[in-house]
Amino acid sequence: MVAFGTAALPDRRYALAIIATILVLVGVRLVCAAITPLSFDECLYWLWSKHIAGGYYDHPPINPILIRLGTTLFGDTPLGVRALGVLLVLPASWAVWRTGALLFNEKVGATAALYFNLTLVVTIGSAIATPDNAVVTATAVLLLTLAKLFATGRGEWWLAVGVAFGVGMLSKYTTIFFAFGIFVWLLLVPELRKWLATPWPWIAGVIALVVFSPTLIWNAEHHWASVLYQYNRLVVNEWTLRYFGEFLLTQIGMATPPVFVLGAMGLIGTLRGEGGTLGARILINAFVWPIVIYFVWHTFHGRVEGNWPEPIYAAFVIAAAVAVERIKWRGVSAFVVDWSKRLAVPVGLTLAAFIYLQAAFGVLSLGPADPTARVLGAGWEELGVKMDEARARLGAPIVLTTDYGLASWLAFYMPSRPPVEQINGRMRYVNAPPPDPALFSGAIMYVCMDKCGEVPVLRNRFTTVELVDHLTRSRHGILIENYYVYRLSGPVGPPLDPP
Repeated sequence: MVAFGTAALPDRRYALAIIATILVLVGVRLVCAAITPLSFDECLYWLWSKHIAGGYYDHPPINPILIRLGTTLFGDTPLGVRALGVLLVLPASWAVWRTGALLFNEKVGATAALYFNLTLVVTIGSAIATPDNAVVTATAVLLLTLAKLFATGRGEWWLAVGVAFGVGMLSKYTTIFFAFGIFVWLLLVPELRKWLATPWPWIAGVIALVVFSPTLIWNAEHHWASVLYQYNRLVVNEWTLRYFGEFLLTQIGMATPPVFVLGAMGLIGTLRGEGGTLGARILINAFVWPIVIYFVWHTFHGRVEGNWPEPIYAAFVIAAAVAVERIKWRGVSAFVVDWSKRLAVPVGLTLAAFIYLQAAFGVLSLGPADPTARVLGAGWEELGVKMDEARARLGAPIVLTTDYGLASWLAFYMPSRPPVEQINGRMRYVNAPPPDPALFSGAIMYVCMDKCGEVPVLRNRFTTVELVDHLTRSRHGILIENYYVYRLSGPVGPPLDPP
């Protein structure tokens, strides 16, 4: 309990209630993680975890490492894949609490930790094994190291800043935005400018670079594949306004509406000079605005997925707590803050409970319109058995597809765990050994979804392309997706594209 700073709290019962709430929520998430089907991305990360490397096509390596550790403890199960991501919420919550306490006061820290655990970023995101779990935790710790630096004035904290930043980069490339945020913080706070004339920030940069070096080395050895993949998101092909509203709505949802309102008002209040010292206020804003500004710009030429801005939320919930605990509001603002504060817990818990129940049990039968069924792989446990039976009937030692999501689901959910290979997009699997050529000498099973538009291309690559089965994925008897099984044989040239 002391780790959360309860000893100095003005209301010890408030702190204990929040700690108990966080522990209960973590327990609920572990149960949900165990009983909810895996998404195709989680299955892909599970595949990556079988071949640990310094980098991967889409992301740095921390998430596959966590999955490898989890499956070592709990087996190749949904719980094994997700367990450590769920448990990372505990150190992340501690870091948010301590940061709020150091920069403002203990009540702000406690309230921030509570709001953190009410956001969908945590209630839903932490129960799914994605790189966001690690980067949110690394961001919370990075923010704490900077708060320690600000509170103590001791240069040694720069060493911890470097480590935390490096781990953040090993988690997700979005961490790079915080380099700009830290620089702005040092520049705008007069008493912090002295650090720019000392070796400490530069030593921190070197440490971060060393920690991140495995990913840099991997990229250098693989034609900078991952860096170029992310860089392509910067390329503007057209300008449009159709994604901004979607971005705003998804972030309101990710924060939950009451916490979003409080966080936005906290940022506004701190920018107006209210709530705390200049150094504390600028630090919180510096961890939010660079990422927000970039992704707003991105919406003008492409879609921003709801999880991409997740690293801002460690600071954002502290801003929300500052709005409640440190700023005196008047008039309409006071009314909005009061009601948002009242609604934060019930709305957050209700949203989380509904999504947990829908994802695990499908309480509303929505078929393919239900994202929890479509994305999280509802029905795949049963479908995987049928796919394996179809493979056995064909006598095929290997399964092919041209969709990485489908390849990932097949690899995880087919009980016999046969080799599953994606014909195209081979850079995703560059860390794995190539399949044995003997696997392609006889019958080959090929699976595609719905219209199977790639079948004409297959006829140029194989002498035999024969439709042999039609399988479906459903929940409660309602169709989610159609799948078609083909028998291939006689590769014309290499059966798989080069990496």
